[in-house]
Amino acid sequence: MAEMITERKLDSLRRCLERVRRWCPDEAEALTVDVDAQDILSLNLTRAVQLCVDIGAQVLARSGAAAPQTMAQTFAQLSQEGIIAPELAERMRRAVGFRNIAIHEYDEIDWQIVHAIATRHLTDFEDFARAAVAELGS
Repeated sequence: MAEMITERKLDSLRRCLERVRRWCPDEAEALTVDVDAQDILSLNLTRAVQLCVDIGAQVLARSGAAAPQTMAQTFAQLSQEGIIAPELAERMRRAVGFRNIAIHEYDEIDWQIVHAIATRHLTDFEDFARAAVAELGS
């Protein structure tokens, strides 16, 4: 049952990343004025972060590790367990910071940063998913 839930979360993650790729304008300046793209990108990026946290918690639970106290701690623990690289854990921790701003302080979002995430850091989510799948498959 847990495997089915994790597989659904991985499918949702793939869909989120695809929507970000599809809706992200080529130039950051275009994103600053396109409210529809802003909504689509921020929603799907926040979902992607949440899905990674959920998947990470599943991996940790399966390994017998203690439950993380915060979303960011999920990635630190995965790194401590040798499941993801420390550099990836740090990038995912920063993604949690973006998620918190997007959820709690939407008016404060820097769309230049969102554009950078959408154009240069989606592979972080994919790298995380590959590591999680490898760990869950073992």
